[in-house]
Amino acid sequence: MHRNRSAPAAPPDGQQPGAWREFGARLRHWRRRAGLTQAQLGAGIGYDHTAVSKIEHGSRRVAPRVAERIDALLDAGGELVAACLRAETAGLPLLAPFGPGLLRPPLPGGGGSGGVGEPAFIAPARLPDYGLLCPLHDAEGCRVPEPGELAALYAEFCTADPATAPPLDAATAHALAGLLAAQLRAGETAPLPGLVAAVERTLHVVLARLAVAPAAQRRPLARLAAEHAHAAGALRMQDGRNATAMACFDRALTWAELAGDRATQVGTLSDLSILARLDGDPLAALGYAREIDRVAPGRPWAGAMDRISRARARALTGDVRGTVRDIALARAHLEHIDARDEADVPWLSIASMRLRVESAAAAALRDLAAAVDDPRLARRALAATETALGLLGPTQLPASRLLFTVRAADCHACAHDPRAAVELLGPALEAVPVTALPALVGHELRGLRERLARYGPRAAGRLVEPAPS
Repeated sequence: MHRNRSAPAAPPDGQQPGAWREFGARLRHWRRRAGLTQAQLGAGIGYDHTAVSKIEHGSRRVAPRVAERIDALLDAGGELVAACLRAETAGLPLLAPFGPGLLRPPLPGGGGSGGVGEPAFIAPARLPDYGLLCPLHDAEGCRVPEPGELAALYAEFCTADPATAPPLDAATAHALAGLLAAQLRAGETAPLPGLVAAVERTLHVVLARLAVAPAAQRRPLARLAAEHAHAAGALRMQDGRNATAMACFDRALTWAELAGDRATQVGTLSDLSILARLDGDPLAALGYAREIDRVAPGRPWAGAMDRISRARARALTGDVRGTVRDIALARAHLEHIDARDEADVPWLSIASMRLRVESAAAAALRDLAAAVDDPRLARRALAATETALGLLGPTQLPASRLLFTVRAADCHACAHDPRAAVELLGPALEAVPVTALPALVGHELRGLRERLARYGPRAAGRLVEPAPS
C-alpha cells in the first residue's frame, strides 16, 4: 500500500500570524499518524502534554532543535523541520529581496591574504562560546565539530559555488561560529597578523551565500554576517583603527537587526558608543547608548548595558548627578536578571555582567573626577576598579587586567596621589612591550600621562610612552 507522506496544506501566503498554526497542524497530522497521544509525544521530547497542545494550536513557538527531535520521532521526513523554518522566518525583513548595498561588506575585496585564514585555532567544544550564539539554535547547547571535521567543513563552505551550494547545515553553522570564537579568543592574548583579514574573508563568503539564499536560509546567514562584522570591528578597534571599526559596526548593526539578533545589536551599539567617546563626542555616545533600550526594551541585561553606556557618555560632560544616577540604575538592573535574559545573550551571567558594569562604572567615575577635579569621585572610581579586578580570575582576560590596572593608577592620579599611580603601574608596564599595548590601554595611558605631567615631567616620564594609534 502506498504511504502518503504529505501533511495538510499550509495557510495562504500573507497570513503571517498563522505560521506557527501551520506547524501545529502538521505536528498534529504526524502525531496522529504515529498513533501517539499528546502526552505520549510530550514524554518523548521532555514536554508536558499541555505544552504539546499549545504547539498544535499555534500559540507556542518551537526551537529548531526541538523540531528536529519531533521530526525524527514521528518519522516526518523533514516536513516539520521545514515548517519550523518557515515559521521562524515569517514576517522578518529578510523575506524581502536584498539590495546591492545591503550585501556590501564593510571593506572592499576579499579580506586580503594571510596564513591565519585557515582554521588553525583551538575551537571550543560547544556553543555558545565567547559571546557567540549558534546561528541556527540560538542559546541552546550545540556541539562544535572536531578539528579535522571543522577544517573540512570550513574549506567546503569557502570554496563551494554560492549558486549551487547546499543549504547551510547545522554542522557547518557550528563550525563557522566555533572558528570565529577561537579566532577572537586567540586575538585577545596577543596581536595576530592577518587575523582581521581571516575574519573578513569568511564574511565575504557568507555574504556571497546570503545574496542567493532562499528566504528560509537568510536569517542564520545574516546572523553569521553580523557576528563576523562585529568581530572585525572589535579587532580593528583594538588596533586603534577607529574609522574602519565604525564601518564594520555599521554593517553588523544592519545584519543583526535583520536576523533579530539582539545580543549582537546591543554589543555593537555599546561599541559604537565607545568609539564616539574616543572621538570626544559625548552626545553621539549618549545617542548610541539610548538605542540599546529600543533594541531590547524591558530586559534587565540590556538596561544595564544602556545605563552604564549613558553614564560613561555623561561623565565626559561633567554631569555628576546624571552619571551617578545612571551607574545606580545599571547596578539595580543587575538584581533583576533572570533565565529569560540568559536565553537572550550567550555571555550573560551575573558575574560577567557585574564585571562589565563595575569596569564601566570605574571609568565613568574616573572621567567625572577628572572633569570636575573631585578626589572623592576618584576614590569611588578606584573602589569600582578594584571590584572589577577582583572579578577577574588570575589568568583571565590579560588585556582587561592591564586596562583595569592602568585605570586604577589613573584613579590615584585623579585623587592627587601621583606617587601611588606610578608605583602601581610601573611593574605592570615593564612586563608588556610597548608595541603589544592594545589601543584602548594606550588611550587610557595617554590620559594618565597627561594628568601626571601636571606634577612635573619626572612623574610622567617614569611611565613608558605608548606608540601612537
